[in-house]
Amino acid sequence: MKFRCYVVAGALIALGSCGPQSQPQEAVNNSAAPVLPAPSAPPIVENSGPPEPGTPGGLPDDRTPLQEPKGPIDPKSAEAAGQVVQHYGALIEQKRFDEAEKLWGDANTAKQITARLKTYSEAHLQIGKPTDMEGAAGSIYITVPIVLYGKRADGTEFHQSGQMALRRVNDVPGSTEAQRRWHIVRVDWKAA
Repeated sequence: MKFRCYVVAGALIALGSCGPQSQPQEAVNNSAAPVLPAPSAPPIVENSGPPEPGTPGGLPDDRTPLQEPKGPIDPKSAEAAGQVVQHYGALIEQKRFDEAEKLWGDANTAKQITARLKTYSEAHLQIGKPTDMEGAAGSIYITVPIVLYGKRADGTEFHQSGQMALRRVNDVPGSTEAQRRWHIVRVDWKAA
């Protein structure tokens, strides 16, 4: 679990202004240039991660947690699709990109995403609750909310939210076992 620590300089300033108030004094005309306080430093953020669910850039604030499976997961279920995304996130975290690409339905799209991920020194995937499944033309689709976060090569932190769409071919005659497994088909990123 990651924690966030913030330094709040404003609280110190507020405490310094407490106490007895002095009587108003007459204005003094000083010809010397005023001394301006140094600009305040931005808050120090340690171990930051993705935004909290329900906040801008975070996962949807769904207060209903995913239930832990009580046995084997049906490979046709939403939970199985969520596990594919979870497995993908674990692989990119470990920089095992060749294995991660195999979870995509299209090799070219997978390579484009990998090229982007390789520009980060650190990448993590926060995963939300899969949506309801939708059927179309012999296939089933599902989307899973995600937040990609980590560090760029220069050490600065980033996060971007979106949705991963997954597809599996329904149990139609002539379909292969590979086609009937969940595969990632696209990522739709939200505007920052």
